[in-house]
Amino acid sequence: MKKLLFLTAAFAAILTGCATMQSIIKSTFPYTATLIVPAATKAGTTATATSSASSFDEIFGNQNGTSYIKEVRIAAAKVTANNPANQSLGIFKSVKLFISSGSSGEIMVASRSDVQENIGNSLVLDIDNSKFLDNYIRGSNLKVRMEYVLRNNTTSDISLRTALSFTAAPDPK
Repeated sequence: MKKLLFLTAAFAAILTGCATMQSIIKSTFPYTATLIVPAATKAGTTATATSSASSFDEIFGNQNGTSYIKEVRIAAAKVTANNPANQSLGIFKSVKLFISSGSSGEIMVASRSDVQENIGNSLVLDIDNSKFLDNYIRGSNLKVRMEYVLRNNTTSDISLRTALSFTAAPDPK
């Protein structure tokens, strides 16, 4: 009887541990994407850039990690100039980030409408964490789309790195 009780407790701890570990991974390692702003983009007009996003789980082959989490929300969104690295993101008047995955449609997760001209090469966006994003994170091939308006024309393409962090609760199933 004691062995059965011990084995049941150990099995429950392992299942709960997997879910807890996945929620920690989703909260710690962001989804990243590289977006390109072409030099041909006209200032003052709305333009878009789209790219696939990758995460820690996908890089290391953990395809089932998202089945152990629930109540996924956006926690942080950041855009950083990648090339040229010293590019000021004050070239943007506004930025909106959307995510999509498979047949889940598209949803805006972060935005900034008052980008300062002297912001530097990194921009933290205002997040909208009012919605659960479980269907987007559980889907395959998460895509990030940036909708933006340039303040000034650019002379060369600009490569941007976006980092989206999420929070999640364990779902031990």
